[in-house]
Amino acid sequence: MKGWRRKPAVHQVTDAQPSLTADIRKREISYLIKMGIRTICLILAVVVPVPWPYRLLFIAAAVFLPYIAVIGANERSNGAPPPTFQSPEANQSEIPLHRREIGS
Repeated sequence: MKGWRRKPAVHQVTDAQPSLTADIRKREISYLIKMGIRTICLILAVVVPVPWPYRLLFIAAAVFLPYIAVIGANERSNGAPPPTFQSPEANQSEIPLHRREIGS
């Protein structure tokens, strides 16, 4: 029965997850944009003569944007690979092969 065969899964390049470097770069750019907006808000609050409600809005943005920027920079995207850590079960008393002396 020819119709019962399963078709092989075809993987496409567009299905690949972004690399860790690309994810970090994206988060860095987002952080810098938010901190740039914060700097502009701080300058507007100090230099530009605007009514107090607007000045308080600029000051509030300058105070809370760093928190938002750091939270966003530390949050990995859904498709990013998990960070790699050394296994805690590794035998730390064993000398690695590349560190062994000749003749030992």
